[in-house]
Amino acid sequence: MAHSFTLTNSVARITLDDGKVNALSSEALGFITASLAEASASGAPTLLSGRPGIFSAGFDLKELGGESAQARSLLQAGVDAILAILRHPRPVLTVCTGHAYPMGAFLMLASDLRLAADGPFRIGLNETAINMAVPEFALALARSRLEAAARTNISVARMFTPQDASQAGYVDMVVSPDQLGERAEAEMEALCNLNMAAFADTKARLNAGVIRDVLAAGLPRQRVEAG
Repeated sequence: MAHSFTLTNSVARITLDDGKVNALSSEALGFITASLAEASASGAPTLLSGRPGIFSAGFDLKELGGESAQARSLLQAGVDAILAILRHPRPVLTVCTGHAYPMGAFLMLASDLRLAADGPFRIGLNETAINMAVPEFALALARSRLEAAARTNISVARMFTPQDASQAGYVDMVVSPDQLGERAEAEMEALCNLNMAAFADTKARLNAGVIRDVLAAGLPRQRVEAG
């Protein structure tokens, strides 16, 4: 399988499916950013989803643990994807189809509406459990989206069930897996019926602060350790 982008009936769909755990490499993140640029140029609301059981395992740890320049390139690709979602002038609906580890959770947090499949899945930021400090750009995003208790839990690498993630601020709605596709289509239809000029203006003002904070954070000055 491979990641895919389609534009049909004025709706853009980005599907992450590498046939494995959807680890996000520089290439995969670049694909997301490029797809959002194409969707933006077409004025299309966008649905971003994963494969059954896994939205994303997060950053590709092999790439993150490689040469310093390679690791920084990966982090920059992550920042670029986050900003592309935050700046997209049309609604971005993320469908979390299973587990969502850090970079996957970052994509969710940047989105306008988030659905998650119910089940034995984990969603959250577990960097400190895998020998990493959470990058400041990610904390800037988390501060703008998560509830206070969930922000405190970042330092202890707490991962949430979908139901708990909805209370924490990672997710807006939790849906049974067999109804996830139907609910996503219904929510996308509702989003398409918004006044898009009003939406774009409101979203731009709503996200202006977090965009400023993500840009100001930049990349970590020290090498990120992974593994």
